[in-house]
Amino acid sequence: MTNNIHPCLWFNGEGKAAANLYCSIFKNSRITVDTPMVINFELHGQKFMALNGGPHFKINPSISFAVACETESEIDDTWKKLMEGGSALMPLDKYDWSTKYGWVQDKFGVNWQLSLGQLSGGEQKITSTLMFTEQVASKAAEAMELYASIFDNSGINMVAKYTAGESDAEGNIKYANFHLGDQHFAAMDSSATHGFTFNEAVSLVVDCQTQQEIDHYWYKLSKGGSESQCGWLKDPYGVSWQIVPALLGKLMSDPEKAPRVMQAFMKMKKFDIEQLKNA
Repeated sequence: MTNNIHPCLWFNGEGKAAANLYCSIFKNSRITVDTPMVINFELHGQKFMALNGGPHFKINPSISFAVACETESEIDDTWKKLMEGGSALMPLDKYDWSTKYGWVQDKFGVNWQLSLGQLSGGEQKITSTLMFTEQVASKAAEAMELYASIFDNSGINMVAKYTAGESDAEGNIKYANFHLGDQHFAAMDSSATHGFTFNEAVSLVVDCQTQQEIDHYWYKLSKGGSESQCGWLKDPYGVSWQIVPALLGKLMSDPEKAPRVMQAFMKMKKFDIEQLKNA
């Protein structure tokens, strides 16, 4: 099965402005789809989606984007631009784990973790990072195991755990890196009271080539979680996923067919490719 996974950011009408900002900051970036509802864009060749979904959900730090910056000038410039109208959750400074690191929430609410370090050939520039808090604190290891069991060619690459006397519960995940197909992710636990956890404002989109793939990911990820409309679900840890047929964009680009396709999928929870084709 193919594993094309990318993050979707929920905005209240500011999706295009956010995409423009990020494409101006990160190199090798471009907008690939530009509609009033959906803006797809690439940052360093990695796909993102901006969804103008209204005021229902607000982005929080439970899913952030770790950026590997290779030079002092790159990290300083990126930090400065993301900080305009934003706020520092952790100031840009030297930390035990990095000679230079900072966590910034930009003016649109999107969270970025910047760190200084050299990339090896083919290494991922931007990594979606899941922080397990509140009722799912301590569940990072369990979640990674679940995700790796669902997606082909996946696994856990490294795990660092808290030890006795450190700032979180012994055995919780301090930092871990895992891959689903060729896409890398990071995870951590935090037992502190944050007042937020995963919600629909940042979701993970899985583009599926076949109905078999849609069925597989839908049933495996929603087990113990919940199903919603239009291909959305929540897994057992509250992370939101969109299980979407890859051909949906092509169907929606046909001016004659698009209204019927939209009418069809608005009635669906799990997508049915044949029904969409026949709409």
